[in-house]
Amino acid sequence: MEMTGISKRATLGAAKPPAPLVRFARRLRRLILLTGLLVLWQCISVYVLSDTTRTLLPPPTAMFAAAWELIRSGDLLRNLEDSVRRELVAFVWATIAIPIGIAMSWWPMVEEQLDPVLEILRPVPPLAWIPLSILWFGIGDTQNQFIIFLGIFFPILLNTIAGVKGIEPNLIRAARCLGAPEWKILWRVALRAALPQIMTGIRIGLGVGWMALVAAELVGAISGLGFMINDARTVLRTDYILVGMVTIGLVGLLMDRVIQLVTRRLLPWSRAVAK
Repeated sequence: MEMTGISKRATLGAAKPPAPLVRFARRLRRLILLTGLLVLWQCISVYVLSDTTRTLLPPPTAMFAAAWELIRSGDLLRNLEDSVRRELVAFVWATIAIPIGIAMSWWPMVEEQLDPVLEILRPVPPLAWIPLSILWFGIGDTQNQFIIFLGIFFPILLNTIAGVKGIEPNLIRAARCLGAPEWKILWRVALRAALPQIMTGIRIGLGVGWMALVAAELVGAISGLGFMINDARTVLRTDYILVGMVTIGLVGLLMDRVIQLVTRRLLPWSRAVAK
C-alpha cells in the first residue's frame, strides 16, 4: 500500500535530527582542532621534553591543576575581577570618542582643529605611555585605566567618523526637507545610521584595551591578571603563567561574543552584523 503525501512528509520530518542537536554538533565540531592541539601539547610535554624543560612548558593537566589551586585560593577570581573592573571603567570614559567623532564628521571646523592633534597622538602605542603614566598617576588603578582608555578611544573614534561620513546623503537631505532641526538629525539619523560602524569600533577597542591592560599590569599594578603572570614568573610557576594567559584569552573571547550578541539584538537590520 502506497504512503500518502502527508505520511511521507511526516516520515521525512521525523528522520531529521532536532535543531538543538544540530547546533550542539556544530559547536563540538569547532573544538576538534583545539582538542587535537591539547593532546599534542600533552604528549610533547610528557614524552618528549626532559624534566628540566618540562618545568618551562608543563602539560595541560598541570595547568588545569594549577587553575584549580588558584580558584580555590581565590587569587584567580580576585585578579580577574580587578582587571575586568579596570577595563569597564576605562571603556565608560572612552565612549566620549562617540560624540567627538560625530562632531568631527559633522562640522568641518571641529575636524580642522582636532584632527592634527589626534593624528599626532594616535600612532603612539598605549604601551609607550606607561613610563609617563606611572610618573603622573603612580602604580594603581588610575594608571592602568589611562592606558586602557588610550587603547579603546581611537578605534571607537575612527569608526564613528567613518560611520557618520559614510551615511547616505539622501537621508540627511530628506530629514532637512521635512523640517527636522539639526540636533534631531544628529540623534535620529546620523547616530543611528552610524551605529553598526560604531559597534565595530567598540568591539575592536575593547580588544585592544584588554591587551593594553594586561601589558600595563605587568609593570604598573599590584593586582590583576598581568600582575599575577609577572608574579608567577619570579617564582618560576609557569603553570600559573599559562593559567593567566588562558584566562586572558577566554575573557577576551567572552567580551567579543557579548558585543556581537548585543549588536545583533540592537541592530538586526544591519548587514554588517548579519551572519
